[in-house]
Amino acid sequence: MPRLPAFRDAALLNLALIHRSYANENPEVGQNNETLEFLGDSVLNFLSSHFIYRLYPDLNESQLTRLRSALVDETQLADFANYLEVGKNMKLGKGAIKDKARKNDSLLSDTFEAIIGAYFLDSGIDAVRNFVEPLFESAAEGLLDRKLTAESSILLDAKNRFQEWVQGNLGPTQPKYETIAQSGPDHAPDFTVEVKVGNQVYGVGKGRSKKEAEKRAAELALKEVGAL
Repeated sequence: MPRLPAFRDAALLNLALIHRSYANENPEVGQNNETLEFLGDSVLNFLSSHFIYRLYPDLNESQLTRLRSALVDETQLADFANYLEVGKNMKLGKGAIKDKARKNDSLLSDTFEAIIGAYFLDSGIDAVRNFVEPLFESAAEGLLDRKLTAESSILLDAKNRFQEWVQGNLGPTQPKYETIAQSGPDHAPDFTVEVKVGNQVYGVGKGRSKKEAEKRAAELALKEVGAL
């Protein structure tokens, strides 16, 4: 049966499962899992980069970036969370439960990232690597089974494509994504994000998660510069 890793400090795992909607309804719990989510996102990007670098040593930087994007995007991380039955363990507010948040890809993905961040604090990077690499291997095999290459459209994440355009046309700089508005309830928020290079706004996108809004902003930026 799929299962989460064993934690030495059970409080860290408990915190990783606390969504903001639950913390708002139960103020005695204090924190929610958002800072652990931030940490877990960085840990997953590092470990997935190392994993695909070893698995595909002949790919160039652009191809590796695209493949990493497919390996740790919202849908894939939600798949990992579903495999590990994370949804039934998430601590959610009453409104979120009513709206079937346990099956929401964005919340599942965020909670999986929080669990990874918590496990990193609990047991270190090697333990996290041993836990996630079998998941990465399964996902990579799935990509190969569908005969996807590093140039396939599913791997052409809009954010990476826009970053490539920026570096190819504007020089060694990075686009910056900023959340400029948020509305809706805690368990089903709507985000508005703009992408800028320097002081110029290239696109504004909306989505049910920050990641989705960032991708929409990048897509609009690509259209703006004639690259999509």
